[in-house]
Amino acid sequence: MITQLSVFTENSKGAMLKVSRLISDAGIDIYNVVTNDSAEFGIVRMLVTEPEKGFEVLKSEGYMCKLDKVMGVEIPDEVGSLTKLLDTLDKSYINIDYIYVSYSRDSKTPLAVMKVGGYDEVESSLRSRGYTTV
Repeated sequence: MITQLSVFTENSKGAMLKVSRLISDAGIDIYNVVTNDSAEFGIVRMLVTEPEKGFEVLKSEGYMCKLDKVMGVEIPDEVGSLTKLLDTLDKSYINIDYIYVSYSRDSKTPLAVMKVGGYDEVESSLRSRGYTTV
């Protein structure tokens, strides 16, 4: 499993720059970022080299943030690979809270990052069907 750093921030000019600068000035590498926004606020979800340190840095600057466990699933870099993964999850009656696709530096393949319930069960189900999880 992967520890993801999530930050609640204003949806305003320069907000992402400030978050990124705080993280990078602390010597932490951001290797994935995805944002979800509304009119006034947004959630920035990041995979970083030191999530606990990033949490403390942002919290000390007044940000609301959270550490979550998420699952990474390697998928082939080909058309339909995400669809196949989603079909496998659907057939296994696994609900996905959210999903985004990143890139694994280690395996050099796309990585579906998911928040799901029952990680051990989901991991076992996916591995039995040939998927590699991280």
